[in-house]
Amino acid sequence: MHRLFPVMLLSTLVATVMAAEPDSGWPAYGGDEGGTRYSHLTQITPANVSKLQVAWTFRTGELGAGVKDWKRSAFETTPILYDGTLYLTTGSTDVVAVNAVNGTLRWRHDSQSRKDLHYSDGVSRGVSLWIDEASAPEAMCHARIYAPTLDGRLLALDAATGSACPDFGEHGAVNLLKEVRSTFKEGDEWRNYLVTSPPAILDGKVIVGSSIGDNRAVLEELGSVRAFDARSGKLVWSWDPIPRDASNPVFKEWSAESIKTASAANAWAPLSVDVGRHLVFVPTGSASPDFFGGERPGDNRWANSVVALDGDTGTLKWGQQLVHHDLWDYDVGSQPTLADLVHDGRHVAAVIQAAKTGFLYTFDRDSGVPIFPIEEKPVPQDAVLGEHPSPTQPYPVAPPALTRQAPVTPEDAWGVAWFDTRACRKRIESYRSEGIFQPPSLKDSLMQPGNAGGSNWGGIAFDPQRQLAIANTMNLPFVVALIPRANLHEQGMSENYKDYEFARQEGTPYGMRRTAFKSGLGIPCVKPPWGVLTAVDMEHGTIKWQIPLGDIPYVHLNLGMPAIGGPIVTASGLVFIGASLDDRFRAFDTDTGKLLWEVKLPAGGQATPMTYSIGDRQYLVIAAGGYKGDSTRGDYVVAYALPLPVSEH
Repeated sequence: MHRLFPVMLLSTLVATVMAAEPDSGWPAYGGDEGGTRYSHLTQITPANVSKLQVAWTFRTGELGAGVKDWKRSAFETTPILYDGTLYLTTGSTDVVAVNAVNGTLRWRHDSQSRKDLHYSDGVSRGVSLWIDEASAPEAMCHARIYAPTLDGRLLALDAATGSACPDFGEHGAVNLLKEVRSTFKEGDEWRNYLVTSPPAILDGKVIVGSSIGDNRAVLEELGSVRAFDARSGKLVWSWDPIPRDASNPVFKEWSAESIKTASAANAWAPLSVDVGRHLVFVPTGSASPDFFGGERPGDNRWANSVVALDGDTGTLKWGQQLVHHDLWDYDVGSQPTLADLVHDGRHVAAVIQAAKTGFLYTFDRDSGVPIFPIEEKPVPQDAVLGEHPSPTQPYPVAPPALTRQAPVTPEDAWGVAWFDTRACRKRIESYRSEGIFQPPSLKDSLMQPGNAGGSNWGGIAFDPQRQLAIANTMNLPFVVALIPRANLHEQGMSENYKDYEFARQEGTPYGMRRTAFKSGLGIPCVKPPWGVLTAVDMEHGTIKWQIPLGDIPYVHLNLGMPAIGGPIVTASGLVFIGASLDDRFRAFDTDTGKLLWEVKLPAGGQATPMTYSIGDRQYLVIAAGGYKGDSTRGDYVVAYALPLPVSEH
C-alpha cells in the first residue's frame, strides 16, 4: 500500500508533463525529401515550450586546430535521425554518429579532408541516408550515410559502424572533381569546387550539385548536377544548366562564343525530390562571374532558375528563371520546398522557391506554371561599357516581397548616436542607389538586397495545416563597385578598402569589390530591422505577420539582426529558429509570431535546427558553431527537451 500513491503520482506526471509521442525521425536535411522543415510532433507546445532545458550537449572537438583557413569555415550542419542515431558532418567534413537519447559518440569517420587548403566556402551542412532494400538488414551498408567532403569527394559509409562501403566508387568514395573542368592542380592552395549541401536521394540514386568559388573568372568549373548509383557510385546521368549542344532548346539563346567559356550556374543549395513523380527540383546560381555579364550576353538560362528534372534520365521537364542575366549574385540559394497548397478552392501540388531577392515564387509541381502570376517589369539599364542588362525582370504578383528592394535614401540612414547617423547619411548621399536591379557601376553603388539576401540557404519552413510559409530574411545592403582591371591591384592594396572583398573576374574588363554597408561601429548603416521573420499565408499570397529577429550587440533589445540559418515548424504551432548573430535560439507562436522561449547558446546558432521523438520524449537539436567571425565560434550540438518526471532522472 505504501507504493500505491507514488505510482499513481508518477503516472499522472507522465501523462501531463510528458505526453506520449511515437518515435519519429528527421530523416532528411530538410525534414523530408521535399524540404518542408515540418514536424508533426506535438509534445512541445506553446503552453510548455518555456520549460525546455538542455537534455545533452555534444562537442565535435573542432575549434580550428590545424585548419589553414578556419576563419572562412562554419559549422552549419543539420543532423538527420536513423534508428536512434543522429548523423552529421563537422566543419572539416568528418562524419559523426551520436546517440540521439544522450548525445554520446557512437562512431566518427575521419574523412581525411585536407586541412592545408583554402576553400571558397568552407562549410558542410549535413549528410543523407539511403536504405538498400535489396540487402539483409544485418548486412554491412544496408543503411548508408552519404557525405560530401570539402576537397571534392562523395563518401558512402555504413550507418552502423562508420566504415566505408567498399562497393561504392573507389574504396567507398567517388571523386567529384572528374568531368567538371576542375581547375585544381597539385600545389594549389585554393580549392574552388566543393559540395556544401547534403545530396538528394531518389530511386536508388545519389544526386549532387556543387559549390563553385564565385567571381574568379569567366572560365570556371561546370555547374553540372550529377546522379550516381547509390550502391556502386557509377555515374547515371549529368545535367548542365548551361546548354552545350544545338539539340538543347535554349542553346540558341547563347552566342557561339559565350557557350565555349560559360561556366558555373551551379546548384549549391540543397535539392528536393518528389518520390511519387520521380522528379528532382534544382535551384541554380549565376553563370560566372556574378557582377559582370558582358562575356555571357542574353538571359543565361538555366542559370538563376528553379528546374524540374526527370529523376531517371536527368532531362529537363520544366524550368522557370527567376533572375535574367544575373549581375548581383542573386543565386537561387534555398532548397525548393514541395508543399501541398490550397489555392482557389483546390489542392495543388506546388513548389515554393525562396530567393535572395526577397521574393517567394510558387509553381505547379507538374507543369511549372506559376500559381501566383509573374509579371515582367522594366529595370534600370545604365550599365558599364560592354554590359547589356535584361530589360525586364520577373516579379511575382503575390506574395509581396519579404525584404527591402527600393533605392536606399538619406532618410534611411541610422546609427546608435547622432554622429554615427550623420556619417551614414553622408555615405548614402555619395553612393548610387536605384533599387534591386540596378546594374553594377564604376561608382560605389548600394545594392538592396545585397548578395547575402533576402533569403539565403536557410530557406523556408511550411506548415501544411495552417498553409503558412515561415521565412527568415535580411535587410542588409551591400556597397559594390566594378574596378577597371588596370586599377584592381592598387585598390586591393589600399587601406581605403581594407574591409572590402575583392574579386578578379578574369576574362572581363573589370574586377569587383564589395562589403556590407556598416558604420564604423560595425552596425548596419540603415534603419532596422536588419533581420525579420515572416509568416506568409500561401493560400492567399499575403503576409500574416512579420517581426524583427535578433537583439543588437550587448543590449537585450530586439531590433532584428542579420541572420544566417533557417526555421522549422511543428504541428503543435511552434516555429524554432537560431540564425540571428546574437547567439540565441528562439521559439515563436506560429499563429501570431509571439516570442514564447529564448535561450543563449554556447556559440552562434547559424544552422537550421531539427526535432525528433524517441521513447516518448521529443528532442529539439541545433548545431552551435558560429559564423565566420560574425558570431561566437564553437563546436557544439545542443539538444533540448521538456524535463523528465523526477523519478526518471
